[in-house]
Amino acid sequence: MLKALDLNQVMVIDIETVPQYPSFQDVPPHFQELWEQKTHYQRNQDQTAEEFYEKAGIMAEFGKIICISMGIFSVQGKSSALRIKSIFGHDEKEMLLQFSALLSKQMPTLMFCAHNGKEFDFPYLCRRLLVNGIEIPVQLQLSGKKPWEINHIDTMELWKFGDYKHFTSLNLLAAILDIPTPKDDINGAQVRQVYYEEKNLDRIVTYCQKDVITTAQVLLKFKGMDIIPAENITIVS
Repeated sequence: MLKALDLNQVMVIDIETVPQYPSFQDVPPHFQELWEQKTHYQRNQDQTAEEFYEKAGIMAEFGKIICISMGIFSVQGKSSALRIKSIFGHDEKEMLLQFSALLSKQMPTLMFCAHNGKEFDFPYLCRRLLVNGIEIPVQLQLSGKKPWEINHIDTMELWKFGDYKHFTSLNLLAAILDIPTPKDDINGAQVRQVYYEEKNLDRIVTYCQKDVITTAQVLLKFKGMDIIPAENITIVS
């Protein structure tokens, strides 16, 4: 399937998320109770709901999206290029409206590619679109579809080769496939701190864009193609 895949019909995406509130104390009381219930079996025995709240960003019910980075391939013969665009900000609804408007200009058959996208990025986007009262774009409408009818690409799923117990991080996969990656000054676990404490959204956007570039390079490896040289990667505003 990947050999015949037309990269010009693929959009590589990555999202960055944070808890909806800076701290557990800022969460409305009703949602504090719901958070305690939701995380009861996930917390360590001696860990309070407040201590666990730093992980709220990974749950769409308690988190929000602050950055969506997208990569579009341009392939002509043996020459490949990648253009990166990011939508980011503090107003999640405005961001998602921009994202939806962008997708409305794309072909309905556009395929998304993300690392662990089927378990995180794709469903998270759909849930937050619904919460914000925005119609889910046709490219993300997965409800009622059989697994083989969903043509989105998940590089982590590709690496599993049917082994559903196996988890491999994007950084590890890039390393073993000999894909050069710039040294990141943050990781996913630090995004909340950088957003709420350092108030440095630009730093998070750069991190998100790097993940899109790395995911795109991993996909090329799966297709047996050369990775895209740095000079053929463009970040557009």
